[in-house]
Amino acid sequence: MIMKLIEKLSKIEKFIGNTKTYQLDYKRSNLFAKLEYGSFMGSIKDRLAFYTVRKAILDGYINEDTTVIESSSGNFAVGLAGICKCLGLKFVAVVDPNITEEKEKHLSFLAHKTIKVHKRDQYDSYLLTRIKLINTILEENGNYFNINQYKNINNYLCYYNTMANEIIRDFKRLDYLFIAVSTGGTVTGLSLKLKEHYPNIKIVAVDIEGSIIFSNEVKKRSISGMGASRKSNFIEKGKLDEAIILPQNEIMQGCFDLLKEQMVFAGGSSGAVYVAAKKLLEKENNPDLNALIICPDRGHAYIDSIYKKVDNKVLEKLPKSQLEYGSLV
Repeated sequence: MIMKLIEKLSKIEKFIGNTKTYQLDYKRSNLFAKLEYGSFMGSIKDRLAFYTVRKAILDGYINEDTTVIESSSGNFAVGLAGICKCLGLKFVAVVDPNITEEKEKHLSFLAHKTIKVHKRDQYDSYLLTRIKLINTILEENGNYFNINQYKNINNYLCYYNTMANEIIRDFKRLDYLFIAVSTGGTVTGLSLKLKEHYPNIKIVAVDIEGSIIFSNEVKKRSISGMGASRKSNFIEKGKLDEAIILPQNEIMQGCFDLLKEQMVFAGGSSGAVYVAAKKLLEKENNPDLNALIICPDRGHAYIDSIYKKVDNKVLEKLPKSQLEYGSLV
């Protein structure tokens, strides 16, 4: 039974990762963007979904009768739902009102069930409410498996063993890496592996105001996919050099600027790392530096929540096809 699931996974694997890296048009340094939205279900979380499901199958936690359940603001849920559907497994997504309409539509097709919580937790967010609901469901149902991206060490091991190797393949020297944070798995896994290969690289984590990953100042947030209302279980294991916390309005403007200046139509986390990179690299003002930003997903799901709020005319400027210009590494 398990071998059938593994065989099906092997057919999906070629569509996971190996995303493109482009050099952006930026004068103060050599600034590159790794566009993770070229993956299976359209985001960086496809890597994590594939890696954790495969590990759980091999370890005997998931079989053909298992229902997989997970708390996610969007991308991880969509990645898991797509993989589970291909494997013939039931997937239950626990989401909240911050999920974008596009991602909710994806889940309505891919997932067995989508449950949306509406009660805010003590941090004026929904994360702890989602987790509490999942724990209740697990207690009441047999043969359910929770991936638990917040505590599962395969979260950061995924990026250590996969994505980091792609970056090393593309760069002989890398001076800066900018990554938006949520669970902390991506920045932890990449920092550990890349520090081994590039001893002098600076790892910069980028967060949103109101998140308590690096701060205790709670504030309402509406951009999905970054920030958290609980401390990360992984970041202390990583090798970070700096954390930059940005207000929501700067992140939204960053998304618009990334499209206008670089022809990259991407989501909230991408706008955040673009703003952070420009802030830091302008101070460095060293054209020989190699810096990389990670763009986790496309901008389509953020048109109403970000792009229309920055400039309604942006929709008139968008071509029908996705723009990806620059020098391919």
